[in-house]
Amino acid sequence: MILVTGGTGFLGRNLVPTLVREGYPVRALVRDPARADWMRALGVEVAPGAVEDAAAVGDAMAGCRWVVHAAGRFRFWGRQDQFEQTNVAGAQNVMAAAARAGVEKFIHVSTVVVIGSPIPGQVIDEDHPANPVDPYQKSKLRGEEAARAFYRREGLPVVILRPGAFYGPWGRYAFNRLFFEDPLKGNLVQVKGGRLHTFPAYIEDVAEAVALALAHARPGETYNICGDCLTHREANVIVSEAAGITRMRVNVPEWALVALASALTRLARYTQREPYYPINMYSYVFNDWRVSSAKARRELGFTPTPFREGVQRTLAWYQETGILRRRWRALALAASLAGRGAAPVS
Repeated sequence: MILVTGGTGFLGRNLVPTLVREGYPVRALVRDPARADWMRALGVEVAPGAVEDAAAVGDAMAGCRWVVHAAGRFRFWGRQDQFEQTNVAGAQNVMAAAARAGVEKFIHVSTVVVIGSPIPGQVIDEDHPANPVDPYQKSKLRGEEAARAFYRREGLPVVILRPGAFYGPWGRYAFNRLFFEDPLKGNLVQVKGGRLHTFPAYIEDVAEAVALALAHARPGETYNICGDCLTHREANVIVSEAAGITRMRVNVPEWALVALASALTRLARYTQREPYYPINMYSYVFNDWRVSSAKARRELGFTPTPFREGVQRTLAWYQETGILRRRWRALALAASLAGRGAAPVS
C-alpha cells in the first residue's frame, strides 16, 4: 500500500491515476472526503484527515510500504504561520508516522523555488545555494531540512523532488494563470521584454517522476524535475500560436508592476483576500530561472514532455472543461481575421 497526501490538489489529481496505472494499491489522506469520489472510482482507499492532524496521519499510515508526501500550502500571499503549519509541522507529522511504520521509501515533494534568488548566470542544479525570500519558499526549505534530518537521525529513506513551475490539466493558478488564462482573457502583459527564463514542469511529468523516484531514486538524494527552460517570450509565442491568439505582449516596466503589486498587497491587509498581483510574485517573475534536471534524467530516466506538446494538452483540457471558452473563441476569431494566429487546437 502507498499513502499519498495532497491527493485532491493539482499534482494529486494527476499523480493518483498515475500510481494506480503503475499497479500500486493507493490510500489517500484527504482533508475533504466529499472531493474524493473520483478516487474511489479508481479503487483508491480514502482516509479522512489532514497532515496537520498527527493522529489522522498515524491511522492512515498503518500498513503502508511507501509514502508520497505531496500535500502543501502554495500561494503567493499569506502569513508565515499558515505556511509553516502545513509545509513544516504537517510534513513532520507525516515523516514521523512513516519512520514509526518503517516505510521502504518516502517521496517528499518540495519545489525548485526554495532557491528564492538564483545567482545570475548560474544554472540551478541540486547544489545551487538556497536563499528563500517569501513565506512559502521559506516553509518549503524548512520542510526539506526536516526530511533530511529524519533521513540522518531516523533512517527514513527520504527522496526529495524539486519540481519546477507546474502547468497542465487541473491547474488554474501560477503558471497556468500567467501564461494561459491571462492571455486568453486579453491580459497581454510581459516583463523585461520577455528575456527572462521560466521553468515549466508539465504536471503529468511530475507525476511520472514520482513513480520513477519510487522505483529508482537513491534515498537521501534531491532531484530537480523540470522541462526545458525557455524565455517568457518563447513561452508566450508557443501558447499564442497553439491558442490562435495574438503574439503581441505589452512590456510593463519593473517599477510599475512592483508599485502596483506593493499597493495591492497593502490593500489585502484590509480585504483579507489575495491580490491579483501580490508582491511575493516578484521572485518568480523577475528572476532568471535556468533550471537543470540533468540528474533526474540521468539517474531516474526522467524524460520531460516538450513544452509545445504540454501546451496543446493543457489547451485541450481548457476546451473540454469549458473554461474561458467564449472569451477564447472570440479572441481566436479576432486573431484569425487579423491574420495573426493559427486556428486553436481542437
